Amino acid sequence: MVTAKLKNITFSILFIALLSACSIPQRIAQPVYDSHTSGIQYRVTQKGDGPSPLLNDLVFVHYKLLLEDSTIVDNSYERGEPVSFKMGAGQVITGWEIGIGLLNEGDRAIMIVPPDLAYGDRAMGDIPANSKLIFELEIVKIEPAPQPFDIADDVSFTETTSGLRYLVVEPGDGMMLLPGMRVRIHYTGFFEDMSIFDSSLQRDEPIDFTLGKGMVIRGWEEGISKLRVGDKARLWIPYQLAYGEQGRGPIPPASNLVFDVEVIDAEEVKRPQPFDISGKEIFETESGLQYIIVNEGTGISPEEGQVVIVHYTGFLMNGNIFDSSVERGQPFRFLLGKGQVISGWDEGVALMSRGAKYRFIIPPELAYGERAMGPVPANATLIFDVELLNFE
Repeated sequence: MVTAKLKNITFSILFIALLSACSIPQRIAQPVYDSHTSGIQYRVTQKGDGPSPLLNDLVFVHYKLLLEDSTIVDNSYERGEPVSFKMGAGQVITGWEIGIGLLNEGDRAIMIVPPDLAYGDRAMGDIPANSKLIFELEIVKIEPAPQPFDIADDVSFTETTSGLRYLVVEPGDGMMLLPGMRVRIHYTGFFEDMSIFDSSLQRDEPIDFTLGKGMVIRGWEEGISKLRVGDKARLWIPYQLAYGEQGRGPIPPASNLVFDVEVIDAEEVKRPQPFDISGKEIFETESGLQYIIVNEGTGISPEEGQVVIVHYTGFLMNGNIFDSSVERGQPFRFLLGKGQVISGWDEGVALMSRGAKYRFIIPPELAYGERAMGPVPANATLIFDVELLNFE
C-alpha cells in the first residue's frame, strides 16, 4: 500500500517536472564574435593557413555585404571577380583596413563594421546613413608588397647635373637604351621613407613607353636613358624632376621620389610615316573638320556609344609628331560620341568604316582650342592620320 502511494507520488513529481521543463523557453546558442578595440566584431567561420596582410600588401577579397535587416547590398561573387586593394592606401573603408588586417589568407569570416568605420552619417547608394554593415567575406589571396632592392648604406652612386642620382644594382647584358626606343619597365615607387606609393609588380603590368618623347617624368627620361636591357637600378629623383611643387594623386607637393626599376625589354621603333595623300580629294563638314580618305574600308560605320579601336599619329602643322599609338605599339580605344576625345575625333571617326584610313585636319575649335596641351600649343590646327581597326 505504501509502495503504491510512493509510486504515485513519484510519478506525479516526474510528470510535473517534465511539464515544467517543456514550458521553459529553450536557449539557442548565439555565435560568439571577437571584438576589436575599434568596435569591429568578427567571427572566423573557416580558418585559412596563409599569412596576415601587411602594409602595402595587395589583398584580394570576395564578399557579400548586408544591412542589419539582411538586405544584400553588394555581392562580388555574383560579379565573379574579387575586389583588390592595397593595405594602408585608403582605398577602402576604415573598417576594412582594420578588419582585414585581423584575418589571414584563406580565412572565411563574418565581420560587423559600425557606422563610424564605414560611411558614417552619409548615405552611399543603397546604404542608408548611419548603417552598421555586415560582411560575409573570404580572403582569396594576398600578394606581398615588393621589397626594396638590397643596397648597402655606404654604396656610391652617380649624380648628374640635374640632381638625379642613380645606381645600377644588378647589371644586365642587353643593349643600351636610346631615345626613340620603346622600352618596357617594371618598377616600384617609394617615398623617401621607403613607403610604397605605386608598383607595376603588384599589377603584373610593366609600363611601356617611348624614350625621349616626354611620356614619363623627367627623372625617368634621364635615368632610364643611362641603363641597358636587363639592368636593375635605383633612381633617386628630386621633386623638380618628378611632379614638382604641385604633386599628383597620392604624391604630395614637392616630393622627392625613389624608384627601383628593371628594364625588361626594348626595341627600335620605326618613325610613323605620314599617309600618302597625293591626288586625294579634301572634304569638309559643316563644323569645319576636313578629311581625306586614304582607304575606304568596308562595311558600316560605328555608332555613338560603341567602343572603337584605332591606330593614329598626330602631327603639328610643321610636320612634327606630337603623339602616336603606332610608336607605342598599342592601339587606342574609346567610346565614340561620349566626349572622351576631342570633338574633331568624335565627328571624324564616325565617318569611317572598319579598316578605313583617313587623314583629319582639325581646326583649334574642334581640338584643344586656346589651351596648350603638352607639346600641342594653344590655338593649334592638328593633323591626325587615323586607321579604324575595329569597333564593338
